[in-house]
Amino acid sequence: MALDKEGIALLKTFKEYAESKGFVLNPNQKALEGLVNAFLRVKKAKGEFYCPCRIVSGNKEKDKEIICPCIFHRGEIELQGKCKCTLFWDSTKIEKK
Repeated sequence: MALDKEGIALLKTFKEYAESKGFVLNPNQKALEGLVNAFLRVKKAKGEFYCPCRIVSGNKEKDKEIICPCIFHRGEIELQGKCKCTLFWDSTKIEKK
């Protein structure tokens, strides 16, 4: 699924954030585009870029924690090499082919 203009802009934002923190984006381009489109659908439906792999409770204060980049991503990357939704990855833990 190709990205539209809004998707390309969001991907650029994610990439800039990842680079500023020493992460990389999901190395699978098809999966990455799917994630970006999922974020856009969530934004349209819920009003924020909530992580598509987390449940929005409706409590705006609590749900701020799951707006991407969510408060959990750094710990998940440290432990698992990637965040739960697989958007951000630790570049040192990507298998080279």
